[in-house]
Amino acid sequence: MTSRLPRRFSLRPFTPSGFGIVRALDVQVEEPVQGTFTLRYTLYADLSRLRIPATRSPRHTDELWKHTCFEMFVRKWPDSLAYYELNVSPSTEWALYTFDDYHQNGAQVHLSTPPRVHFTREPDRLHLDVRLDMHGLPHARRMALSAVVEDDNGDLSHWALKHVSPKPDFHHPDSFIAM
Repeated sequence: MTSRLPRRFSLRPFTPSGFGIVRALDVQVEEPVQGTFTLRYTLYADLSRLRIPATRSPRHTDELWKHTCFEMFVRKWPDSLAYYELNVSPSTEWALYTFDDYHQNGAQVHLSTPPRVHFTREPDRLHLDVRLDMHGLPHARRMALSAVVEDDNGDLSHWALKHVSPKPDFHHPDSFIAM
């Protein structure tokens, strides 16, 4: 199975200052022809000032976005607002949801093969690698990438390819870009 060349994206903080703790947040996306997404989130920061969830057994877990979490949204069909939302945590926990429309009828997606999540940490950065087999699930060539980063005080910083609302809203239809 051949892959396209990986694409690298830089996420932007919702507020211009972000935390000051995070220097950059990049995402590398590789989409093989048959629908297996490979993502690598790289967070460059003073890691001693962030709350990074402890590693746990990989499993579906709700509300990961309340702490440090990395996200991908994928449109299902070209002319539809229906989409999937993938949340992954440095804990290696994950969640996949489907929505019929903007914030409408969210439901958990049950996968025969759960995402593979691998977390590594270096002195000034962390990497979260995700491999998600979406073979058999419809998806269009539009996506949105985002992250929530929690500092040591419990404050959250919201990062995305683009922010289109007056408050952080990763689900907004205008947040999706062509792949």
